[in-house]
Amino acid sequence: MKKKFFTLLAVSLSMGLGVAACNPVNPNSKSTKLTLTGSSTVAPLVGEIVKRFEAENPEVRIDVQTGGSSRGLADVSQGLNDIGMISRSLKDQEKTQFQSYAIAQDGIGIILESSNPVQKLSDQQVVDIYTGKIDNWQQVGGENAPITVVNKAEGRSTLELFLKYFDLNNSTIQADVIIGDNQQGIKTVAGNPHAIGYVSIGAAERDISQKVPLKLLSVGGIDATTATVQNGSFPLSRPLNLVTTETPSGLTKEFIEFAQSENVHDLVEAQNFVPVTSSKLVYAP
Repeated sequence: MKKKFFTLLAVSLSMGLGVAACNPVNPNSKSTKLTLTGSSTVAPLVGEIVKRFEAENPEVRIDVQTGGSSRGLADVSQGLNDIGMISRSLKDQEKTQFQSYAIAQDGIGIILESSNPVQKLSDQQVVDIYTGKIDNWQQVGGENAPITVVNKAEGRSTLELFLKYFDLNNSTIQADVIIGDNQQGIKTVAGNPHAIGYVSIGAAERDISQKVPLKLLSVGGIDATTATVQNGSFPLSRPLNLVTTETPSGLTKEFIEFAQSENVHDLVEAQNFVPVTSSKLVYAP
């Protein structure tokens, strides 16, 4: 009985090994899934690019998640995503660990609710408002009303660039409201005629075109528009980047090249960003 059992077991194992040998896992098989996480400024654009890429590659599925540029970098460094999304350039100390690929250019603009009579603020007035030295709109030519200061949360690249341009330390900012993504900032300011905030110019222009009660103020005397970002005159601009830890290959490379190509320039412009020009994978130093 035992002999028969072991004979059957041996035959069974042999058949199993034979099946495995006939159907080996192909180590070079093409991946059909990608995960991107990071910047809430980049994510809506990437979401539109993904729709077009998946339409041309129906076997591919790509998941896009937000959480801020810091999350994008943290996830890609820990292998939790395939591509990170950041709305700024890499810092010098990050360039040894990451590679970045620009897919568009954007600016950061100061926003007010459209009925606010204030039409412009100097850079120093913005600094004084955010540090509490100016706390009433009457002090800058507006109504007699307290200013509601809206600031970005830690980990958002928009905050980092705002602080750098205005030479501010986040610990000195006297914020009344802390917001995360652009839409939260736009909703907060559009709903409060006494609020001031700063968001992606592309996101603000898109919402203004849809009749959201919002206006963009100039920065450094330059109008905050997609056109001034495109011609390089706007002082507070940044690249929108896709980030990896290694030189992209396979599906990752294909998607980044697609996101940098002329195939998506209409999508970039529809989001009120400035396209980059590339016909192949181009590293953004």
